[in-house]
Amino acid sequence: EPDVTIVSGLKDTAVSEGDDVTFRCQLSHEGARDVEWKLQDVALQNNEMNEISMEKGKIHTLTLRKVTEQDIGTVTFRVGPHTSTA
Repeated sequence: EPDVTIVSGLKDTAVSEGDDVTFRCQLSHEGARDVEWKLQDVALQNNEMNEISMEKGKIHTLTLRKVTEQDIGTVTFRVGPHTSTA
């Protein structure tokens, strides 16, 4: 199985309180299973505040809904040994 790498990483984003913000990460191969999103070192789950999805098998997205001041911090995307932060 080929090593999945990050082709296009996360970009730093400024957003106003109460708005939604979306982060995208593009991978080299489809079907990566060992992926994880974190905010300030806390693993995120798909729920009403965090929408985690995948487009075309390679583009992984995280949308944080109605962000607050507590959401300020580093967003991390990890696939296997590779990480991208914003």
